[in-house]
Amino acid sequence: MLNLLFELANRVGLVIMLSFVFSRTKIFKNVFTRKRKLKFSEKLIMALFYGGLGIMGSYTGIAFKGAIVNTRVIGVVVGGLLGGPVVGTLAGIFAGIHRYLIDPAGMTSFGCAVSTISEGLLAGYLSHYFYRSKNPVFFAWAAGTVAEVMQMSIILLIVRPYSYASNLVSIIGVPMILMNAIGIAMFVAIVQNIKVLQDSEAAFRAEQTLKIADKTISYFRQGLNAEGTQVVSQIIYDMTDFKAVAITDEKCILAHTGIGDNHTRVGSLIETDMTRHVLELGKMLVNQNTEGTNTLYKDFKLNCAIIVPLKMNEKTVGTLKLYKEKVNSITLVDEELARGLGNLFSSQLELSRIEKQEALRVKAELQALQAQINPHFLFNAINTIVSLVRTEPDKARELLIHLGDYFRNNMQINKESITIGEELKHIEAYLKIEKARFGNKLSVVYNIPEHLEIMIPPLLIQPIVENAVKHGIFPKEDGGTVEISISYQGDDMHVIIKDDGVGMSESGKNNAIGLSNVKKRLQAVYDNRFRFAIDSENGLGTKVFISVPIRGGLDD
Repeated sequence: MLNLLFELANRVGLVIMLSFVFSRTKIFKNVFTRKRKLKFSEKLIMALFYGGLGIMGSYTGIAFKGAIVNTRVIGVVVGGLLGGPVVGTLAGIFAGIHRYLIDPAGMTSFGCAVSTISEGLLAGYLSHYFYRSKNPVFFAWAAGTVAEVMQMSIILLIVRPYSYASNLVSIIGVPMILMNAIGIAMFVAIVQNIKVLQDSEAAFRAEQTLKIADKTISYFRQGLNAEGTQVVSQIIYDMTDFKAVAITDEKCILAHTGIGDNHTRVGSLIETDMTRHVLELGKMLVNQNTEGTNTLYKDFKLNCAIIVPLKMNEKTVGTLKLYKEKVNSITLVDEELARGLGNLFSSQLELSRIEKQEALRVKAELQALQAQINPHFLFNAINTIVSLVRTEPDKARELLIHLGDYFRNNMQINKESITIGEELKHIEAYLKIEKARFGNKLSVVYNIPEHLEIMIPPLLIQPIVENAVKHGIFPKEDGGTVEISISYQGDDMHVIIKDDGVGMSESGKNNAIGLSNVKKRLQAVYDNRFRFAIDSENGLGTKVFISVPIRGGLDD
């Protein structure tokens, strides 16, 4: 029995060695250690592999008294534990039928075939519990022990004469139960180790993805352009082990970094069917052997590629292309990295689109507001100037200058930013014209510091002043005063527009178009780094408070 134990240990070692070598291959990592639900084709591959291990166990077995002392159970049980009932059953059938066919007349052939299939069924049933186990290696050892005990029991039940079966089991039972259970546990330990390594690599790739996203976010937020994508491709190339990185839009190559970068015509039309295929279908493509698909790949040995669609508003607007040199060198982790980068870049492009649309919407709202105000204001201003032409021609000329300044400043809506001093000149031109219309009914007080170079969005304060004059002071029978105050406190600029007019109710605050428009523009420019408050009551006037950062929202 001791010699039999040593001989069987050698066979188990051979199986483990071959399994370890095969575990280093890409197909093993891609199929045999997947965490998601397996396709039937993948289950069939697993069943063929583990059934093949069982067949090898039969061929390498030790002939003993008309039987074969073997390691067949290792492949079948491991297949069932890792692949589930389908894989375990099929692997058991493949190995079991083969065992019967190699010696149909043998005394133990039928019994061994039945026991092999039964072991596959048992392991497949235990697969659910195996994946829930806190110690999979120990579970595998226990499952292997139970499976081999079951095999010995089936031999005792089926093989005849019983005296022969009993004598056989008494000799081969302990070596096979002991060594095959250890072999199953060692095989599972190898698979578990591969999974741990893959998880570590996946975590590293995830960290890579986040770091790349952090470094590239500002470039994709500007849209898909040649200058930004060239920087992005260089960042990806520097931070990963891909041998070349390229980015395209729907028609042209925007950037290429790495092997072949001196020979790729950046700006030229897309040449490969692979890229056109991804642009058309909007799905990631992985080509493990690009030989013959493009001259560039062949000349520079870029033998495999991942092409990821870049999307904006569900439409594919470009591609990210990642290359490696060796055939079949793209791993599942590479695919996940590429997919993650594609999703992140697509999100950044979508944010760019949304931000541009929001900026256009806010500008359109402001232009619509100005279109409503300007004709009415112009009509009143001209009437006022006409009435002064004969009686006070110098005053009329001064008002014409102010009117020109007012509309010139109004055109600055197309600028992203102006100085606070330019905004105040706009306000002053407006108030000069309104004072000419209403005389002493309108008073203006300025509390303004000397330095007025801080940048703000155009027409930020003027609509509030106009709201104070039109809806606060003019409805009041004896008029009133508008006070404009600006101060700097720390890193913030405070603006207060205060009037002692008729005031507003709560519904009036919510319905004031000019005020709500200003708040939206503040949100668009400064995000949440601003304060906007309205303090008003009927008959007690209105105070509008604005606080914005001196730096961080606009160029200073």
